[in-house]
Amino acid sequence: MSTVKEIEEAISKLPKYELAALREWLDEFETRIWDEQFEKDAKSGKLDKLAQKAVKDYQAKKCREL
Repeated sequence: MSTVKEIEEAISKLPKYELAALREWLDEFETRIWDEQFEKDAKSGKLDKLAQKAVKDYQAKKCREL
């Protein structure tokens, strides 16, 4: 299996229980990738401006509880 089309076709033939397992795996996989990217961005300082703005807004009482 090397193309998206082939993968789509294979997925469409999965029984429901295997499709559910695939969904769970994809969710965990995407979460892991997102976490790794977030950690990389945080360590590189890429998020510093956003964090500073959030602190500034909080101190200026521009925040509200969700």
